[in-house]
Amino acid sequence: MLSIAHGLGKVAIGCIGALLLLAVPVSAQTVVRVGVYDNPPKLTVDENNQISGIFGEIMLEIAEREGWQLKPVRCEWSQCLALLQRGDIDLMPDVARTDARDRDFLFHQVPVLHSWSQLYTLNTPNLTSLLDLDGLRVAVLRDSVQRDYLRNMVDNFGINVRFIEVGSFDEGFAAVLATRADVVAVNHLYGEQRSRELGMTATPVMFQPSRLFIAGAPNGQTRELLKRLDRWLADWRADPASPYQQIMKKWGVYAPDKQTELAVWLLPSLITLLLLAILGVATLRAQVKKKSRALHETEQRSNIILNSVEAYIFVKDVDLKYRYANKHVCDLFGISLTSIVGKSDFDLFDEATAEKIRENDIRVIERGERVVDEETNRLVNGKERQFLSVKIPLRDADDAIYGLCGISTDITEHLQVQEQLNQLAYYDAITGLANRKLLMQQLEHAVASSRRTGYEGAVLAIDLIDFTLINDSLGHAVGDKLLRTIAERIQSRIDETDCAARLGSDDFVVVLEDLGRDRNEAILAARRLATEIIQFIAQPLDLGARVHSTAACIGISMFSDTDLGAGELIKNADLALTEAKTQGANSVRLFNPDMQISISRRLHLESALRRAIDERKFELYLQPQVDAAQQITGGELLLRWHNQEFGQVPPNEFIPVAESSGLIVPLGNWVIEQACMALQQWSRHPQLRELQLAINISPRQFRQSQFVDYVAECLKRYQVPVGKLELEITENMLIENVELTIERMSRLGRLGVRFSLDDFGTGYASLAYLKRLPIYQLKIDQSFVRDVLTDSNDAVIIETIVGLGDSLSLEVIAEGVETAAQAHALGELGCNKFQGFYFGRPQPIATWVEQFERSLTVSTTSD
Repeated sequence: MLSIAHGLGKVAIGCIGALLLLAVPVSAQTVVRVGVYDNPPKLTVDENNQISGIFGEIMLEIAEREGWQLKPVRCEWSQCLALLQRGDIDLMPDVARTDARDRDFLFHQVPVLHSWSQLYTLNTPNLTSLLDLDGLRVAVLRDSVQRDYLRNMVDNFGINVRFIEVGSFDEGFAAVLATRADVVAVNHLYGEQRSRELGMTATPVMFQPSRLFIAGAPNGQTRELLKRLDRWLADWRADPASPYQQIMKKWGVYAPDKQTELAVWLLPSLITLLLLAILGVATLRAQVKKKSRALHETEQRSNIILNSVEAYIFVKDVDLKYRYANKHVCDLFGISLTSIVGKSDFDLFDEATAEKIRENDIRVIERGERVVDEETNRLVNGKERQFLSVKIPLRDADDAIYGLCGISTDITEHLQVQEQLNQLAYYDAITGLANRKLLMQQLEHAVASSRRTGYEGAVLAIDLIDFTLINDSLGHAVGDKLLRTIAERIQSRIDETDCAARLGSDDFVVVLEDLGRDRNEAILAARRLATEIIQFIAQPLDLGARVHSTAACIGISMFSDTDLGAGELIKNADLALTEAKTQGANSVRLFNPDMQISISRRLHLESALRRAIDERKFELYLQPQVDAAQQITGGELLLRWHNQEFGQVPPNEFIPVAESSGLIVPLGNWVIEQACMALQQWSRHPQLRELQLAINISPRQFRQSQFVDYVAECLKRYQVPVGKLELEITENMLIENVELTIERMSRLGRLGVRFSLDDFGTGYASLAYLKRLPIYQLKIDQSFVRDVLTDSNDAVIIETIVGLGDSLSLEVIAEGVETAAQAHALGELGCNKFQGFYFGRPQPIATWVEQFERSLTVSTTSD
């Protein structure tokens, strides 16, 4: 039947909280006086007089984010408490809450650490329970919860213990070594470390599980400090990657195996309680022959002991009827002892539970066995609990069995915590998919199976496009909802034998098994599934604030691609994914060895690009834009890069690298500043002052929260004339977060910035959006211009764009004009602004300005 100690349940629950967390930046500048008593590994001061230990490192992490300056004040335990009560220090770490301390101090709500107390000795054998302390000297910390708890217990048990009060735990260990005390009571974290150093022994006597906090002086300032501590602790305990979690791992708080921990807590206690029960019964039987008064006193003392134990203790006769039950059993059933006596388990549990209990009881009564079992028991009211039950036979003087004694502990909460810890250890907290640890185990098993059977398998690396934008703009709650939905969609497309995992952020991995013996057929199957996953991911999702369609890219690595195991397969899939992302959204790429060369070049190119940005190794070229009379109206700035290692790197190679690595932001900002500087210089020139200057803006740069402010600051610093800076954006930029795009464009428009819609006709721009956007120009993509003379469809498209521009009062310019025939055809279709090699090749901006000063018109090239 019945319960794990209530205190142990709380300790186990506390362990799971330390695995979760989010960090929130805060800024303040406050000197915080912290009382520090020496209690490693929980709390100490290092050689630099800096607070250290588990509590110390957690407080330093929080202080760094809050802008606090922690000032350690070294003191002994009792002295620290006195300083805190007087307000001479603000905070004191490593304090267990009691009713008295709640009256004297302030506390936060989220515990920092869970601990328990334990007894340590040098040469006192056979110390297995608190009853064995009779006649011994126990060193306890002055004014500590260990002292108060042990005093209360020995008073209840009526045993003789002499307490030696000390000022610190070190003094307690010293008292044992000097034979002034037999045992010392300390918290287990300090005790385990110190006892090993001194060659002392940890006894199996554990008691008083407790939650440890940071206490505050009773004033308004510390109340605010404690509120901030609560916020960080609550967030960090919910984040497996938080500083809190790392500190706990560093100090080995989670090192003990949970089953071992359970055994350490339960088995000594069960043995002790069982002995007490047997001893109590034997004593009562003997005393009944002597004196009824002595019997009454013994019964009273036994009841106090048995009722004070955090376990369910009961006695049944050979007919399996209850003859005794302690208070916890009565509380469980909600009835009195007199109502329990004479009842069987069929009166108290449902039929299935009662039958299972009966089977174990018969083994004890009929065979004399000692039975230990985990039971899932359902009471008659429907409530279900899990118990660890120990039952032994009770024998009379003739060794005949007359009943059984049972001790049950409620392990419901412990099992729940174990399940939650297992979930956190092997599964992603947000999506419920496998995490990296479980993925690698499953993949290694799948690869081994593939080698045995010859059946091919595959690894799919999946990356979501623009997830960071959703997460940052709509919040983490919306981002988490998106991740959960994507996980469900991926899971719905794979078999039960396959494995889906989330490795972090928007990175997913799928392991496919049993794709067939033929490699080519297996590749086709993997590609088909990858395409299905992309299609399912792309289905619209209502995020509350908007309906979003998510794009993705997938890289595929086949099991037969490598003999180096699971890690190499993941690496190969990532390489294929990187290649897929260069092909655009919703791309699927299969790994091949040449990708390593391509990726290596991209990595080297990214490194060189980063240095070039730092050293300003780029050149700005300008290509003119002209009207129908071939009068220059402006130009477009184009970026050029020559590198010693790579030579002249074309923009279509280094721009995607800059975009994917995030380097496009500093690079784009530099181009904006150079354009503003050029316009400032042109404003003092009688001819150049009339020209406009266009630059391309990448989607990633435009989405930066500081983008508008940066452009505004450059316009102001260089006093750029209104209407002269032109930003070219693409159609695809308009379909993501439309309202934010309109708001930013409108703000810049009010500052005199003009917008041109680049590569028009190749994207997904809606006419409804065009009406709302502050655009002054449409730029016909060169793919339509190139075949305008040979493809009537292109001519119709160009004519339609020109008509659309007229209807919306927008200018229309054609790019990529390379011949006179193309220019003439475009003019016939109504286009009257042009850009292309026919009107001028890109030149360094200084060279172009020199030529412009000699003529306001361009010299066209021959066909």
